[in-house]
Amino acid sequence: MLLRRCTEISRAGLLLLIATTFAGCAGGSAGVTPTRQVADSVPPEGEEQAVPAAVRMMFERAAALMTAGDYVEAEVRFKSFLLQYPDYPGAHVNLAIIHAAQQDDAAARAAIDAALALNPDHPSALNLLGQQLRRNGDFSGAEAAYLKAVTVSPGYALAHYNLGVLYELYLQRLDAALEHFEAYQALVGEDKQVEKWIADLRRRLAAAQRTANVAD
Repeated sequence: MLLRRCTEISRAGLLLLIATTFAGCAGGSAGVTPTRQVADSVPPEGEEQAVPAAVRMMFERAAALMTAGDYVEAEVRFKSFLLQYPDYPGAHVNLAIIHAAQQDDAAARAAIDAALALNPDHPSALNLLGQQLRRNGDFSGAEAAYLKAVTVSPGYALAHYNLGVLYELYLQRLDAALEHFEAYQALVGEDKQVEKWIADLRRRLAAAQRTANVAD
């Protein structure tokens, strides 16, 4: 079951974590719109007028390369972008995703920290931080990062997903896992795999409650 969940994290990360947005720019919104598709690089509603067209175009070209899997060229583009426009944390988040995909944890953490230095409430950066902390065995730190992500952006589906995995497999808190898997499912519409996990959690919780009632 652990391998199944971790494989699903990787798949979901590729689909949902490509960042995305200029969300969390200095003075900007930290909102993230959940989607089952690869997130695009269009700023969330209300920010379009604040982002110059040249900045948007440069960011989108780098994000398109990243989406296509050309991490080497995407990394070059994002670094070039940051030399000209250093105040956009989303570019650091995308660099963190690239470095994580290349299994360079030190570089990924540096990019996450750079994004959070610009905006401590950036949900994608917090989610990435949670993922890295979980991989390193810091489950309480991962929990705090994920919870902050869903606090600042309640509609951020992937952070709910990752909380569900963390609570079920690592912290053994089945009730909390169910809560966050259900939140994820409500946001994305339908995920058949997660639907099975929800049913399994409900069954296990009901069985535990029956056992507790007998013991009483």
